Amino acid sequence: MGEDTKHEALKKLEAFRSKIGYPDEWIDYSAVEIEPSDLLGNVERAHSADVDRHLDEVGKPVDRNKWLMTPQTVNAYYHPLLNEIVFPAAILQAPFFTADADDAVNYGGIGAVIGHEIGHGFDDQGSQFDGSGALRNWWTEDDRTAFEELTSKLVAQFDALSPYAAPGHRVNGKLTLGENIGDLGGLTIAYKAYLISLDGAEPDVLDGMTGEQRFFASWAASWRQVIRAEEAIRPPGHRPALPQRIPSQRHCEEPRRVP
Repeated sequence: MGEDTKHEALKKLEAFRSKIGYPDEWIDYSAVEIEPSDLLGNVERAHSADVDRHLDEVGKPVDRNKWLMTPQTVNAYYHPLLNEIVFPAAILQAPFFTADADDAVNYGGIGAVIGHEIGHGFDDQGSQFDGSGALRNWWTEDDRTAFEELTSKLVAQFDALSPYAAPGHRVNGKLTLGENIGDLGGLTIAYKAYLISLDGAEPDVLDGMTGEQRFFASWAASWRQVIRAEEAIRPPGHRPALPQRIPSQRHCEEPRRVP
């Protein structure tokens, strides 16, 4: 990456805004009629209230304190138009984060999630927006061409892989590109952050595992899943579980050194 593009990328990174836990103001659902015996109706009425609330926002200034996920959602997101990363309270628990857990475990868990969302700011879609959320090309022509060449290799790699639960099918590398870039960036960022936290010290061996081993074991354990074939081949966003060596680790040199 050339200096001009790198300067813009660092400006965008510095402008990132983070939201953690829960919003300062809660959505008011007090007007929604809830019937204990009408589950479907309750969902429809709640959805209708959401639609009305969104329509009421049309033409008004953007509320930058608004959340697009509830605190009870085990997930996180990056919003390119607001250049913000958001981590609901529900993801700040095991297996991603435990207050009294070993640092290596937390860096491999929630650290990789944080890095993943940061990575979305610079993936195939997020990279089209600048630090203020404007759709603007801040890349030099050479750097953008190099980016496209590198990401095309990632697309080709995933195109050749099959989901664990549906071995007769293939992953769509193009449609999952953003998430795959996020996974790769998240793992790399989290590992570098873990090394920085050590400040040159050698972590203790715990339960027969080195700090590096605990980091990568935590990352892998965070994404374990049992999934039906029908779900594995559903129109993709995130890649499905894969039987091959996890591609994100293939592009990270450190796992190759960890026995």
